Amino acid sequence: MAKPIMAKATAVWLVDNTTISFKQIADFVGMHELEIQGIADGDVAQGVKGFDPISNNQLTQEEIDAAQNSPLHKLRLKFNAAAAGEEKRRGPRYTPLSKRQDRPASILWLVKFHPELSDGQVSKLIGTTKPTIQAIRERTHWNIANIQPIDPVALGLCKQSELDQAVQKANAKKAADGIMSDEERRKLVSTEQSLGMEAEPKIPTAIAGLETFSLSGATEKDDENEEAVPDADSFFNLPSGNDSDDE
Repeated sequence: MAKPIMAKATAVWLVDNTTISFKQIADFVGMHELEIQGIADGDVAQGVKGFDPISNNQLTQEEIDAAQNSPLHKLRLKFNAAAAGEEKRRGPRYTPLSKRQDRPASILWLVKFHPELSDGQVSKLIGTTKPTIQAIRERTHWNIANIQPIDPVALGLCKQSELDQAVQKANAKKAADGIMSDEERRKLVSTEQSLGMEAEPKIPTAIAGLETFSLSGATEKDDENEEAVPDADSFFNLPSGNDSDDE
């Protein structure tokens, strides 16, 4: 359910100007019931000026009256046709200030391990600008020497499902454009499939073919070599000098 703007200030106004229960107010503004009780006790939202939801086109007086007459009635935000579709807003996502310093590291990680992603996809995933992405791609960023690649999922800048979806979309576009090899197509598996695969045994190329080598073959070769080597005694049984003189 949609929540009102300036939720805490709206809660202050409802506590001060209505007899609506704490539970009803909490459900409407998206706060905990104990927070609403704290507002009523003066422990929470001290100094916050109340925000009138009626004059600001968020509630009607009829809706407030219905909530005051029935503790089970749930307050509903007044429909505003001008606000329809605002949640589907396009463009880079908002990144909290505490995490904005981690964006260059995430950009470098995406550029390094997922070069198939376009600048627009990277921008949408972690909420950055295309000039920043281009500077990191070209290694012209002012702090490029100190940036270490870090997975944006680990930093909380995006979800694993969002990253997987972006990568699959980029690979699908690449395949449709005919610039993907057969080997790359075979590698296009989801994260769940790749985690469930067993590791394939591999033989180093330097000793490839040795698996067909048998001990019996080695013995046969040794026997042939032994037969080919002449007897050492034959070197000492040379014709004598007397025999040559008699001839």
